[in-house]
Amino acid sequence: MSARPAAHRGDRRSTPIPLRKTLLIGLTGALAVLTAVVIVPDANAAASTLGAAAAQSGRYFGTAIAGSKLGDSNYTTIAAREFNMITAENEMKPDATEPQRGQFSFSAGDQIYNWATQRGLKVRGHTLAWHSQQPGWMQNMSGSALRQAMIDHINGVMAHYRGKLAAWDVVNEAFNEDGSRRQSNLQGTGNDWIEVAFRTARAADPSVKLCYNDYNIENWSYGKTQGVYRMIQDFKSRGVPIDCVGLQTHFTGGSSLPGNFQTTLSSFAALGVDVALTEVDVTNASTSQYAGLTQACMNVSRCIGITVWGVRDNDSWRSGESPLLFNSGGGAKAAYSSVLNVLNGPGPGPSTSPTGSPSPAPSSSPTTGTTNRIVGTQSGRCIDVPNSSQTNGTRVQLYDCHTQPNQRWTYTASRQLQVYGTMCLDAAGSGNGSAVQIYSCNGQSNQQWNVNSNGTITGAQSGRCIDVWSTANGAQVQIYDCNGQSNQQFRLASL
Repeated sequence: MSARPAAHRGDRRSTPIPLRKTLLIGLTGALAVLTAVVIVPDANAAASTLGAAAAQSGRYFGTAIAGSKLGDSNYTTIAAREFNMITAENEMKPDATEPQRGQFSFSAGDQIYNWATQRGLKVRGHTLAWHSQQPGWMQNMSGSALRQAMIDHINGVMAHYRGKLAAWDVVNEAFNEDGSRRQSNLQGTGNDWIEVAFRTARAADPSVKLCYNDYNIENWSYGKTQGVYRMIQDFKSRGVPIDCVGLQTHFTGGSSLPGNFQTTLSSFAALGVDVALTEVDVTNASTSQYAGLTQACMNVSRCIGITVWGVRDNDSWRSGESPLLFNSGGGAKAAYSSVLNVLNGPGPGPSTSPTGSPSPAPSSSPTTGTTNRIVGTQSGRCIDVPNSSQTNGTRVQLYDCHTQPNQRWTYTASRQLQVYGTMCLDAAGSGNGSAVQIYSCNGQSNQQWNVNSNGTITGAQSGRCIDVWSTANGAQVQIYDCNGQSNQQFRLASL
């Protein structure tokens, strides 16, 4: 299990800058000639900027922008070149947009909005309802008066930006680390305050994506993640308007990339919402963590984009940790290349329908009735039932191989993979990211598996491959569109 995530630090964070799509068509010609030659690049050519690379799969790669730095040409050159989505760092927060009750001020937010849209970049709104960075007059309110002030603020700000933004972080950071609600003045107005905020926002702008945004919700097994998940699950079941979940993805020395990060993204997405990485920064700009978080997003079709929280290291609220993709002089760091390579690599685009390669044809069946371990080619670890559980719905994981009963699988003539004699490997759903678990054997197609000659194991019901994103102990197992990568290759090793 990953270490408990470190507490989020600081309120006023640097804002990441969006990337602009680059037109890859070269035109040569002469004024005296009536024809022009259009040179079209190789369709397989790699994109050279973050925004253009992300756009190849229908995603965005953005950054947070501070209005005070728009006069810095090094800053704006990088931002305009590299990103295609912009978030205002502080200029659209409540203290900036309504400094006095009923008196709205949009000049700072509009400066960033205009800078972005004049360059063809989209803009995310951040944020409407938050316990922090409230104007002084709001901090001193409570009860029904504060509830009405929140509603009026959402209506006032969204009316100004109606139809102009790609998304709004409607509510920000409303949960404690244990998954309970944060005891803020907004929570004091009643437990339904978040629902009211989202319903108010939908009425104010029917077209913009409405998001819940928080930090330390990247680890699927963490209490805070589960608390937010239960809220989204409840909202979707009752028709509360919510379109996306923003995972801030601040990775520090005490809160690094968890092995189950992709599971978290796919689990939220399975509720019917988009997911986005909204405020990314990583201690010392670890190349492996930046590549890993980017790959996780690329592997989840409803992960629509990534925003880094600042342009250069000296623009970051964590500047002492050098956490961004560009150094203080504006030079691209090694982590930049690692992210760009992942964005230019293969991966499913954001879509509600499968986009992967067709499932491979099954091989002739392996020997049935023999007891095997299921060994991952990439990790060398075995598919394992955590804690030797025999409870229906226990999700299987990767773990160091041994010979105990919780790693002993028997492939049957009916294509089941049985453990403990009565429990079967079972797909909890048929979509990308569906959990692979154990369940009492029932003969249904979600418990039937094809063991293929190319090293994959595919579900008879879904046609998708058994898949793990991480190689670490405890990495959870799912099904995903078959892609030929080693994280989808397994072998039955006889005991």
